[in-house]
Amino acid sequence: MRRKRQQAGTIFKARNFWYVRYFEDRVENGAVKHARVAKQIGPVTTRGKRPPQSIKDEAKRIVEDANVTNKAPERVLTVADFVEKVYFPHIEQFKRASTQKGYKDIWTIHLKPRSGEQWLKDVRTFHVQSWLDSISKPGTLGRNTLRHIKTFTSAVFKFARQQGYYLNENPVRDTAISPTSPQPQETYAYSLDEIQSMLAVLPERAAAVFAVAAFAGLRRSEIQGLLWENYQEGTIRVTRAIWQGHVNDPKTERSKGAVPVIQQLAARLDLYRLRCGNPQSGPMFLNTKGSPLDLNNLRNREILPALERCALCRKAQSDHEEADHQYEHDNSLPQWHGWHAARRGLGSNLYALGVPEKVIQTILRHANVSTTVTYYVKTRDEQTAQAMAKLEDAMPEILTVN
Repeated sequence: MRRKRQQAGTIFKARNFWYVRYFEDRVENGAVKHARVAKQIGPVTTRGKRPPQSIKDEAKRIVEDANVTNKAPERVLTVADFVEKVYFPHIEQFKRASTQKGYKDIWTIHLKPRSGEQWLKDVRTFHVQSWLDSISKPGTLGRNTLRHIKTFTSAVFKFARQQGYYLNENPVRDTAISPTSPQPQETYAYSLDEIQSMLAVLPERAAAVFAVAAFAGLRRSEIQGLLWENYQEGTIRVTRAIWQGHVNDPKTERSKGAVPVIQQLAARLDLYRLRCGNPQSGPMFLNTKGSPLDLNNLRNREILPALERCALCRKAQSDHEEADHQYEHDNSLPQWHGWHAARRGLGSNLYALGVPEKVIQTILRHANVSTTVTYYVKTRDEQTAQAMAKLEDAMPEILTVN
């Protein structure tokens, strides 16, 4: 087999910039093409026709990279081709469906419009930084969302390096998220009073589901995946999760655990089971078609109508369009803050009752206690006031100083 000649490239000057011209084999529309390329190196900063050594060195590096990739032209792809034809098929083998959906949303909405047509091998740190700056410019994305975008981008280039599509250091490593991007909003945790108020007004099935979230701390996907055979001997054992119809293992190995069922939850589940005909196996919560219940549908059809009612006529907000008066929310009803607020509520309520952090970690099935303390234990204002009152009681009376 004839070896390809190692090209040296040609440096030239145009419009006050130095360029290097060379040939590169690359994949376009599924076919390998031998293309002549002229790449800008840097501005002209010296007099004379000869380029300075720094320009020569950079031109040499660029051409040497091209000589390497010319030996495997099938690895010279645009960012879009690599992400869609190489990276996504790779992660489909082991990433959860919900994770894949998140990655594809990040790619389609934020990154593809800014990076898709660029050649992957040519991307540098300043390119990635410009993408991140452009994404954060509207100021609507929070810092955590921007971190997710940066993490996804880093994972793409890490895999590209591992597979020989990218030969340089990961260009995401030295990028930074804009310091002016909005800080994450404080998350919510339901108090025991709010939980009791919700259970008092929710329909029976919705109350049973919400009780599992609030008193066992299961994630939404785990509740959707619950089987009656998981509930026995005073515990609920988490063995699977369902997300948008996809059945998966729980989020982590630690998530595959058993949660003790308190009396208040057991009473609701036992009554609900009796109303369902006392099943011993199969999905615990079903929709009208006999399939596992979608908790987002339950929220929209049963929970929000029960919690969002008019104080004057008691009608649900969704049924209030034809009323002869303006909707006025009933402030005696608790507000809905999502399913995960129930899981955070369990952690916070246990902590307020004096339960040690390590025990709460076990109940919530977290991999490490720092996650429990950082994200699932919320200190309420009244707890802070009570703590300071204890300090006050422990101190001797303050003497008046003239």
